[in-house]
Amino acid sequence: MNYIDEALIELRAGNGGSGCLSFRREKYIPRGGPDGGDGGRGGNIVFQVDASINTLTDFHHKKVIQAQNGRPGAGKNRTGADGTDLILKVPAGTMVLDQATNNLIQDCSEPDKQYTLAKGGEGGLGNTRFKSSTNQAPRKITKGEDGEQLFIKLELQSLADVGLVGFPNAGKSTFLSSVSAARPKIGDYPFTTLRPNLGTVKMGYGTMVIADIPGIIEGASDGLGLGLRFLKHISRTKSLLFLLDPINPEMSLIQQFESLMGELKKYDSTLLEKNLFVAINKSDVISEPDVLMKEFTKRVKPISLKGLHLISAITTEGVKELLEKVYSSFN
Repeated sequence: MNYIDEALIELRAGNGGSGCLSFRREKYIPRGGPDGGDGGRGGNIVFQVDASINTLTDFHHKKVIQAQNGRPGAGKNRTGADGTDLILKVPAGTMVLDQATNNLIQDCSEPDKQYTLAKGGEGGLGNTRFKSSTNQAPRKITKGEDGEQLFIKLELQSLADVGLVGFPNAGKSTFLSSVSAARPKIGDYPFTTLRPNLGTVKMGYGTMVIADIPGIIEGASDGLGLGLRFLKHISRTKSLLFLLDPINPEMSLIQQFESLMGELKKYDSTLLEKNLFVAINKSDVISEPDVLMKEFTKRVKPISLKGLHLISAITTEGVKELLEKVYSSFN
């Protein structure tokens, strides 16, 4: 299944049914009065958060979504049936934006909650409504109102407690698979992860959700690589965990960290106000870990960090202590 995190669609709520023009016609009642019923209300378009969905794939090929129209009224004061509300399931973290202005219309985040996006039009009035002492045989009715029409953009921003940030092949997917039941694709080539993966970690009596964000590269905030597409997925996280690779042949640990910090700052400087943790991965292949940690600490001292850890996602060395520190930062 393709991972889709954006969609452009038009919403059309149902139109209200027209009121009915009718007069009572029965044997032995030659002067039957008006008996035209009202039209039914048009159906609403409603979004409902479904925790079992994590993609906007269902909206990828839908350009127009139309709710049911209300039925017109009928004689004998019969009201037309209301249009059925159209309830659409969306993943948690779905942002509904106005296509023209990009303004936020609705943030769909609460599990099982329903959000009415487009309201159906009210039904029209039948001629019975216009009967009065001076007008015993009204021939007036009203048409149903048009339903609301919206041109929207859907953006999915994954909901997680912790966002994993690192360059391709830093070991983020391996880390996530070692601490949770998530099974992301793992391979020794750039952009192994082509979609955000969420993993739930059990912490005592609670849980912590970690998002593995696809590899960021230099220039990600300017649209290079996959970073720009997925940077938005870390905007809701409570903490950020930088995973650094000590055996990266092209960049030192300091260069990796400063580059990642720079890309996040260019994209959204408020991201750096979150709890920031740094984990140097692959401790199982480092010959002088103490020297490495000391040198790194010296260089990043001016930067406010919640913690610096040396871990191995393969052997899980230091992972438990890291998770406990991260979890305690927002609980």
